[in-house]
Amino acid sequence: MTEFVVAMLWSAFEVLLVFTGAQLVRVASLGRWRAVLWGSNEARVFGAAGALSFRHEGQRVVTANGLIFVGLLFYGLLALMVVAVWGLASA
Repeated sequence: MTEFVVAMLWSAFEVLLVFTGAQLVRVASLGRWRAVLWGSNEARVFGAAGALSFRHEGQRVVTANGLIFVGLLFYGLLALMVVAVWGLASA
């Protein structure tokens, strides 16, 4: 039962990371880059195995692995900023 709960929590966390990464890619690139489409074979067909991004029809496309990486990077930096601000406030 605990394995099922852990798998469900990890799946929800992964969806959060992908969604956050997709929004950050769109905003940071001002629309020039885009996230891979959900449920498509686009990354398998046009990208190299394990790639974080690839170019398709002149536009950079970030794969699901790339979106997870961007999401993790964002939340890691956010956590560091919270710890730094909290440390400065308590000093």
